Amino acid sequence: MSEAGVGVIEALHRRRSVRGFKPDAVPRETVERILQDAARSPSASNTQPWRVHVCAGEVQRGLSQRLLALHLAGGQGHGEEYTYYPPAWREPYLQRRREVGKALYGLLGIPKGDDASMARQYARNYEFFGAPVGLFFTLERDMGQAAWIDLGMFLHAVMLAAIGHGLDTCAQQAFARYHRVIREQLRIPESEIVVCGMSLGVADEAEPANGLTTAREPLDRFATFAGFRGAHVRCE
Repeated sequence: MSEAGVGVIEALHRRRSVRGFKPDAVPRETVERILQDAARSPSASNTQPWRVHVCAGEVQRGLSQRLLALHLAGGQGHGEEYTYYPPAWREPYLQRRREVGKALYGLLGIPKGDDASMARQYARNYEFFGAPVGLFFTLERDMGQAAWIDLGMFLHAVMLAAIGHGLDTCAQQAFARYHRVIREQLRIPESEIVVCGMSLGVADEAEPANGLTTAREPLDRFATFAGFRGAHVRCE
């Protein structure tokens, strides 16, 4: 399962959100190594505020069944504990969201306006897209904004470390809505806020959704440079 020799730059370019996994079991030891590797992430004053709750086997299947049933029933009375998206979308972010949605549903053969099929695809989040391992990331409530930044870096490190061990991932904020159920099932204390989940396993390349390739903005759209000497070097 290991892919020794995968470099950092290669892992950065290979990382993707996998939405279809093989049922192949992932040993606990492999998950432990991934988390140990990712724990080298930087954090404010080395506070290392992240917490991870991992589930597999019957525990994961039981949680998945409960979440899926709750979601398909409408999920009334449930909601995330923090504000995730802005109250209103504007450009250029709105267009980027539309483009990725169009590309994904196009691969899945779901036409625009087919709300039922889109809802079924979204519900697959609660099946962990077939992955054999689920991870939930939490922060203690009394930590400041620095902890959220630290957790973001840790999440990315988990994704890259997974690639180094021959696996793929899908980070899923969709789980945050049902934090009460997840907290109960995995015995997560009330002192921790459930930020997101993640599916981990071997990617199923036969899954159409895994053919999605997302675009990235050119460097001059998001970066500025000052104080450099010499001729301007254009980044392609």
